[in-house]
Amino acid sequence: MASESSRALSWPQVRRLDRLLTDCIPIHGRGNFPTLQVQPRRIVTAVRRRMREQGIQVRDVRLNGSAASHVLLAESALGYKDLDLIFRAELTGERAFQTVKDCVMDALLDFLPAGVNTDKISPSTLKEAYVQKMVKVCTDSDRWSLISLSNNCGKNVELKFVDSLRRQFEFSVDSFQIKLDSLLLFYECSENPMAENFHPSIIGESVYGDFDAALDHLHNKIICTRNPEEIRGGGLLKYCHLLVRGFRADSEIKSLQRYMCSRFFIDFSDINEQQRKLELYLQNHFVGLEDRKYDYLATLHKVVNESTVCLMGHERRQTLALIAILAIRVLAEQNIIPNVANVTCYYQPAPYVADVNFSNYYIAQVQPVFTCNQESFSSWLPCN
Repeated sequence: MASESSRALSWPQVRRLDRLLTDCIPIHGRGNFPTLQVQPRRIVTAVRRRMREQGIQVRDVRLNGSAASHVLLAESALGYKDLDLIFRAELTGERAFQTVKDCVMDALLDFLPAGVNTDKISPSTLKEAYVQKMVKVCTDSDRWSLISLSNNCGKNVELKFVDSLRRQFEFSVDSFQIKLDSLLLFYECSENPMAENFHPSIIGESVYGDFDAALDHLHNKIICTRNPEEIRGGGLLKYCHLLVRGFRADSEIKSLQRYMCSRFFIDFSDINEQQRKLELYLQNHFVGLEDRKYDYLATLHKVVNESTVCLMGHERRQTLALIAILAIRVLAEQNIIPNVANVTCYYQPAPYVADVNFSNYYIAQVQPVFTCNQESFSSWLPCN
């Protein structure tokens, strides 16, 4: 039943959802492993069936993230990237997490080409071949795991298994979830194709709390949230990504930038952790959008520079230095900087710089300002 936080999907939305779940997505294998052509609805059915056979109760399955936003609003400014699928299930004990992982690996066997001998293919081999990342979180408030299946075009199939998750969204525009169980049942039971007067009732929900308001924010590219103190460190990176994609932050949201910055530095207090987090975010969120990396890093630099109040001066400068170095590296990788050897970073770099071949790109000198020794570059580099 629909409520303030949920709405029944219209026929055009149902059609978009059906296409999204029935169109094949390639799961690219490493080495000699073949590319798997996977219909999302079939991988969901295969995994859910195996989980139930192993005694794990699946409460429901949902589509989440940018794919859900795309279904609800075709012209969504977020676009459609990863296919995020949530299995809400009972995960009690370490064994349940291992069972879920085994179910996913076993389900992948269903999609290998005919004639492949699967007898000697172990779960660990499949993991190395087809899984881009795996995450497991077990705390007092959060119990969930993630298995991301590789796609070289950046449209990974992300299978998330959630027992409990205290915070399910960061901003209202990423708060949408679409319940898939009625549609999955239709696929299993109906002998006739869907039509405008013959299709299951499918419910979309906004875990932000107000469905219509969240959809309006998405349509009008407005950044809004609730209980910002609960947003973890990655929220800062998502916030800057929305700014780069043309979303607007009103004065109230801008006043919350300092809280997002503070949480980022709490969760990633070490400069090496910050480097790994930033590089991973760039890798995961800008496949095919490499030309936007610099704009993103420049925006992040500006927000951190304006809103960071919780750090000592040298720590703040160190983080700003890291962001600026990554920005210069992006320009170098795109051949925008014609002679990288002539670029000078006027700040003593952190020790990690030597570990990632930054010395190939930069000449470092000790002064607390970022600039460069060619005037034509001065407007490209974020300066504090």
